[in-house]
Amino acid sequence: MANKEKLPWDMVEEILSRVPPTSLVRFRTVCKRWNALFNDKTFINNHKMTFQFILTTTSKIYSVSVKPKVEVRELTLNTPGLKAQIPEFLVDTSGFLLCDVGNGAVVWNPWLRQTRCIEPEVNQPSLDFVGIGYDNNKRVEEIVYKTLSVYMKDLGSSDTWKIHDFASDTWKDEDLDEAKYSVTIKYNLTSVVSLNGTLYWVAYNDDKTHDTDPFLFYLLSFNFSSEEFLKFCDLPSGKNNACDALVVRVFREDRFSLLKQCHVTKKIKIWVTKNKIDNQYGGDVKWMSFMEVSIPNMPDLVQTKFYYQPSYFIDDKRLVICSCDETGQAWIYVLGEEKLINKVRLDSVADPWPLHCTFFPNLVLIPGGSSKPLAYNLSWPRIRL
Repeated sequence: MANKEKLPWDMVEEILSRVPPTSLVRFRTVCKRWNALFNDKTFINNHKMTFQFILTTTSKIYSVSVKPKVEVRELTLNTPGLKAQIPEFLVDTSGFLLCDVGNGAVVWNPWLRQTRCIEPEVNQPSLDFVGIGYDNNKRVEEIVYKTLSVYMKDLGSSDTWKIHDFASDTWKDEDLDEAKYSVTIKYNLTSVVSLNGTLYWVAYNDDKTHDTDPFLFYLLSFNFSSEEFLKFCDLPSGKNNACDALVVRVFREDRFSLLKQCHVTKKIKIWVTKNKIDNQYGGDVKWMSFMEVSIPNMPDLVQTKFYYQPSYFIDDKRLVICSCDETGQAWIYVLGEEKLINKVRLDSVADPWPLHCTFFPNLVLIPGGSSKPLAYNLSWPRIRL
């Protein structure tokens, strides 16, 4: 019997890195080696269609890749039945993008071109969608994704929190017992992450005497298993002014990173957690300094018009940031230790003050999602900067 010639494995990887992501999902069943490859973060990061940021303006949606060069592509989010097609708010949690579109939300995996609409209840006031998580109880065999959202019933009243269950497509109310904190909790919904199904975001207690007093920020968590809010852990940045940039992200899949930029000095500092994060209790979380960058003429990373926080990720020893300047023009900054490696103005992004967030492609399918309404605009030329 004649021996069959086989391609070298590195050539197979190179070929598969050029295959559209929607096909990779089907190719999982080819063999165990291919399935393992598609779970490899390095392979996905090296895929020819990968990207790290999503930006939306009043008229268009874009993906931005920074490996090896900055490349901008236009995307489309066509969701029948929704009045607003452009998201009003973006958050990247649990491997999906949660897009608040004003009269509901769209859960989106832009890499797989898959969406699912979340419709509000009848006569439901406008919701602010916080993030996506799931029950991380190990006794649960199948992951059931849920969203957390918040709204204010009346002016001056306390917030009402709601949970939407993907499997049953039902809503339920949830209480944040602020009485045990003895103060009003303020939270920053532009800095939300999901780790092992639990949501975390930057918050502070509104107990200051004067408007100019700094705040002591911490991480507030919501566990979908126990359906409880918890002051998870303090942040290493100490007291901060409300104008400082302060953003938390997931680091190396099982830890946190924290970016702070002082609004006065423009100095940037990054901390990361030393150990893996335990969802149940954050009292033993230890932070360590990872990077400090003080560059002359570094811009303010907080968008002054909308108070929108910068988006960022850590790539080995590089810090990659997406933010807007004082005119609303979007920029990508790549920084190392005490050094600005590169900065690129995203001239192809139409309209000023785009929303933006980090997004790392993955092959996780949205439960109950559809891939038909969403498509890349393949006729749009790639723009290299």
